[in-house]
Amino acid sequence: MAWRSNLSRNLKELRILFSPSSPESAATRAFIEKNYRDLKTQNPKLPILIREASSIEPQLWARYDLGVERGIRLEGLTEEQISKALEDLGKVGASLKS
Repeated sequence: MAWRSNLSRNLKELRILFSPSSPESAATRAFIEKNYRDLKTQNPKLPILIREASSIEPQLWARYDLGVERGIRLEGLTEEQISKALEDLGKVGASLKS
């Protein structure tokens, strides 16, 4: 998972939106609980915003240079798939720089 330490090079901000109680957000909540500390330790200057709101579908948003943003809906994804989605958003940031 070396890609995790490169997130701050490729992203300007990471936002995770989810419902604190809906079943659709269960995997997202578990992902945050298990991975937030590691992500923040490896990317201490990267803003990682955790946003809870009732009746919202789980989403992952990445902001890149020049205000470019990409989002992924997380409903129905497993924790492993959410991790892969985050890795893919990091790769998008790397491709935008070249």
